[in-house]
Amino acid sequence: MADISLSPANPTGPAAFPESLVALGGDEPRPILHLFGDPCVTVGTRIMEVPRSCQRLVVFVALRQCRVGRVHVAGTLWPVKEEARAGGNLRSVLWRLNRMNVPLLDSDKNGFLIRDEVVVDTHAVKAWASHVIDGSATPAELRTVPDNLDALELLPGWYDDWALIERERLRQRLLHALEAQSRQLSTLGLHAQAVEGAIVAVGAEPLRESAQRVLAEAHLAAGNRIEACRCLRFYAQLLARELGVSLPPDLAELAAPRP
Repeated sequence: MADISLSPANPTGPAAFPESLVALGGDEPRPILHLFGDPCVTVGTRIMEVPRSCQRLVVFVALRQCRVGRVHVAGTLWPVKEEARAGGNLRSVLWRLNRMNVPLLDSDKNGFLIRDEVVVDTHAVKAWASHVIDGSATPAELRTVPDNLDALELLPGWYDDWALIERERLRQRLLHALEAQSRQLSTLGLHAQAVEGAIVAVGAEPLRESAQRVLAEAHLAAGNRIEACRCLRFYAQLLARELGVSLPPDLAELAAPRP
């Protein structure tokens, strides 16, 4: 597995994600498996590429967050009629994976599991989103606003059914989290961060009504009715152009003049 130094002068590496969400602890840096962008592993400042022949196995197991049976893995990743051929493909990948400098999987005759010491970036981001949605986020988590959701796109360019499903599942969870986060930040009086989070959600899905509503509410909470009107006017134009529908009455009412 090739090593690449990671430094400000050499920023080529895994797609950005909220590093502060990953609790690494301890004296020795733990390996982080990055699934945003091209899969790779970082340990401290080193970046190690995961061989392409091994990526699908590592990613498939990592996304499930539990032990995955060998037969299920082989049948999903190598859907051939001959079971022996699928098993042979799996053994070949395992042989290559075992030659890597950083062990990623625990395996036995029954199945596979990501090793305890390996941090998976999607797990950290999913946990952040869940905490924000259910209202249990710490102050640090609540103040962590992703710059954009494009940097948090899971496995871009992968078109396996299981990858597409997980990508959309994570995207929806992040959108719900950003909306919940914006409302909670507004309640705390952190209006700038509330607006910023809502803008990220709207930027990812401009036609999403709930995101546009949260953005208007964040502007109103900050006392910026003109900004709320401007956002809703843009949304009304977008709906008319793209879908041929009008702004929902309850949204139009949000920025209506108050007596």
